[in-house]
Amino acid sequence: MIAYNPKDWFTFIFRIHKADTFRQLFVMLISITIYSFLIVWLEKNYFEIDKNSGLRNLTQLHSLIGFVLSLLLVFRTNTAYERWWEGRKQWGELVNNSRNLAIKLNAFLGDEEHLQRKYYSKCIPLYAQVLLRHLRKESIRLELDETGIIDLTQLDHKKHMPNQISALLFRRINHLYLEKKITNEQFLQLNVELSSFANICGACERIKNTPIPFSYSLFVKKFIFFYVMTLPIGLAFTLGYVTIPVVVFVFYVLSSLEIIAEEIEDPFGSDDNDLPLQKITDVIKKTVEEIM
Repeated sequence: MIAYNPKDWFTFIFRIHKADTFRQLFVMLISITIYSFLIVWLEKNYFEIDKNSGLRNLTQLHSLIGFVLSLLLVFRTNTAYERWWEGRKQWGELVNNSRNLAIKLNAFLGDEEHLQRKYYSKCIPLYAQVLLRHLRKESIRLELDETGIIDLTQLDHKKHMPNQISALLFRRINHLYLEKKITNEQFLQLNVELSSFANICGACERIKNTPIPFSYSLFVKKFIFFYVMTLPIGLAFTLGYVTIPVVVFVFYVLSSLEIIAEEIEDPFGSDDNDLPLQKITDVIKKTVEEIM
């Protein structure tokens, strides 16, 4: 995720970063420029279409279609942002619940329980790290090897890793209860935090594995394409060669909104506008170690 100062908006006008849609659309913008030039030149010089032509009605039609298209794009971008923000809320909840679990364990465990404290200081942040790798479908063996926890050698890397880490935590806390190191009430309080880990993981998987319906996304792209392709036909006889930059600008705006929506609808990736999950996991690790 790109860190920036939202108040310094004037510099954004002249800033082009690697995730800017202009870079991605550059070839298409050149193609639209050539296409618009050919349409204007043919209408002006070859077909000699004037303002009295029936193409005048196309301008009104484009105004109506443009309004409908703007509503579709608003719904598209809002839906994508809702998915991005829902992912951020889930990871914010993971931060809070990891801290709460560490705070409660720190209070419940005696000062002599050094091994238990070390175990939880490593295993609680590990859940966030494993969940991050799980959502990005990356290898997590290195994350496990660096902890030095013997229990992790028994894990099956082919199975659901976040659930296995959560099961280890619950098993260890259950041992504390059986050994009478925590009371029944304390066990129930810890169970609330542990259960939330699975709920957060399920919510993130729901966002990850349920993209925007293919038919809807395809329809928006086709709508934009045909709208832009017919736009110079109706504008050429009124704007002349000014039609070219107008059409290119309209295409850039509409296509950029669709590209941005595509990028943020999966917030757990590694794109510039995705959630800063690695930074969040580092925060969890730092705070949990401080507490324990």
